[in-house]
Amino acid sequence: MARVLRFAAPRKVETVPEEPPPLGPGRVRVRTIASGVSAGTELTAFRGTNPYLTFDWDPDLRLFRERPRGPTARYPVDGWGYSEVGRVVEAGPVAGTAHPDDVGVGDVVWGMWGHRTEAVVEASALRGHRLPEDVDPATGCFVRVGAIALNAVLAAHASLGSVVAVLGQGVIGLLATRYAVLSGATVIAVEGIPRRQEVARRMGAHHVLAPGPELPVELRRITRSAGIDAAVEMSGTYAGLQSATRLVGPDGVVVAAGFYQGEGALRLGEEFHHNRVQIIASQIGSVPSMLRARWDVARLQRTVVDHLLAGEPEVLSLISHRYPLERAAEAFAMLDTAGGEALQVLLEMS
Repeated sequence: MARVLRFAAPRKVETVPEEPPPLGPGRVRVRTIASGVSAGTELTAFRGTNPYLTFDWDPDLRLFRERPRGPTARYPVDGWGYSEVGRVVEAGPVAGTAHPDDVGVGDVVWGMWGHRTEAVVEASALRGHRLPEDVDPATGCFVRVGAIALNAVLAAHASLGSVVAVLGQGVIGLLATRYAVLSGATVIAVEGIPRRQEVARRMGAHHVLAPGPELPVELRRITRSAGIDAAVEMSGTYAGLQSATRLVGPDGVVVAAGFYQGEGALRLGEEFHHNRVQIIASQIGSVPSMLRARWDVARLQRTVVDHLLAGEPEVLSLISHRYPLERAAEAFAMLDTAGGEALQVLLEMS
C-alpha cells in the first residue's frame, strides 16, 4: 500500500495509506525518491489560508468567489506538492505512437505528483523529464522552483547593464538571484537572515543588503540616485511589496512573484504614483506576455534542467533539511515556527 501526506485540518499533518489508481495504456507507475516542500504555497494549505480553501475558483471567469457550494478544496487535502523525483517501476501499454522522449522502466524522472510514495502518471506528462543516472536525483526537486524563479527574472527584463533587486532569499529568491546574475544584470539581494545573505553572495549577488527604512536611500547611493530598474519581490509579504515600490526608479518594474496571503494594504500615493511604477504579477501558470510567442512553461523547465545538469547553479547545498515522509508533520511545524533558517526541505520516501 502506498502512503500520502494529508493536511487533515489547519496545522494537522498525517501520513495515510493510499491505493494508487490502476495502470492503464499510456501511463507509468513512479516510485517516489524525494519530494521538495514549498515553504510558500504549501504553508498556505498547512495554515488554512490558501484561497482554494476559503473561496470557490471559477475557471471560466478566473475569479475566486463566495458561493453556496463552498470553497473549491476542503480538508482533508491529500498529496499537495509539486517538486517530486522518482523512478519509473512499471509502464502500461503505449497509447498511440511512441515518442522519442518517452520514459521507460528504470528511468529517474522529475515531475509533479504530490507528496506520496507512489503515483500513476500519464507518460506524456513525463516526456523530456528523464534525469541522467549520474546525477543526484534530488536535483530534480529544483526544476519547478527554478522555473518559478526564471519566470520572474524574465518578467524583470534582467540583462546586461540593468540593476535588479531580489527581495527575499529563500530557495526561489536565491535561484532568481543566480539567474539574474547569469543574465548579465547587477543584482542586489535583499535579505535579513545572515545564513541566507551568505548563500546570496555565493549565488553571485553584487550587493547584499538587509531590509529596512534606509534601503531605498542605499540603493539610490549604489545607482547614483537613479534607483534600480526592477525589483523582484519573493518574500510574499505586503511589507516587501511596499518596499519594492520604493526601490525602483522612474518607470521601474516591480515583479510581484510571492504568494500574498490575507488582508494587506499598499500606499500608492507616494513613490508608486510619482515614479510611475509598474507592478506585474509573475505566476508559473504562464510566461510574461511579451514572450509568449517564443516561451512557454515547458521551455522554462527545459532551460532550468539544462543549467542544473551543467551544475549552474549547484543546488544540492541548498538542501537544509531532510525528513522521512513519516515525519512530515515535524517538517511543516518547523517551517511554520522557525523556517527562517531553512532553505530547501526534502521529504524522503523509504
